[in-house]
Amino acid sequence: MSLSHRHNREFQPEKLHLPRDFSIPVIDESQPLLIEIGAGKGKHAVEYAEQHPKQQLIAIERTRTKFQAFAKIAQQKQLNNLFPIHADAIAWVVHALAPASIDAVYLLYPNPEPHNPNQQWLNMPFFEFLLSRLKEGGQIILASNIQSYIDNAESQSVNVWCLPTIKTPVPADSQRTHFEVKYLARGEACWQLTLCKPVNYKTRFDQWYYQP
Repeated sequence: MSLSHRHNREFQPEKLHLPRDFSIPVIDESQPLLIEIGAGKGKHAVEYAEQHPKQQLIAIERTRTKFQAFAKIAQQKQLNNLFPIHADAIAWVVHALAPASIDAVYLLYPNPEPHNPNQQWLNMPFFEFLLSRLKEGGQIILASNIQSYIDNAESQSVNVWCLPTIKTPVPADSQRTHFEVKYLARGEACWQLTLCKPVNYKTRFDQWYYQP
């Protein structure tokens, strides 16, 4: 399967600068590898790593204050399958991850960018690059409390990126992130999209990887 490029500018990974203090965790290639983009203070990342000791999670957060809170908890927990990363996720993914190397991506309650929809994840040229890092059969899990964001993401997933996509309500007792706890406690509806990368799915970056 090949994706549609009709509505997408081509991403240019070679133009991104190496993140400051860049390093790549030592990964056990025999175990599944997941990434979380926008990990915040690390609630989901820490709990996921605790509950799935046979999986490895790289959790990326750009905001310094949130990352410091996350790193403190991660250090206390000493989970050898959790790797907190303080960086811009786009630059870090470009320089750190090989094609078809990850099993799942979590995008939990991202900034909805209401005034700049081009910065929504599925509207960005980078999303094609992110798909190239995902293994066949791998998933992207996106959650939001904003129905218009979910509706647009679902439309983009199906019509532009040609991905099998399932939309489900988030259970009222779910507590994956601080945002999720807050929204559900207020009685707001939250939704999850699960996007699956089909076998033989092709992108323009399947052979591209960073070479220092």
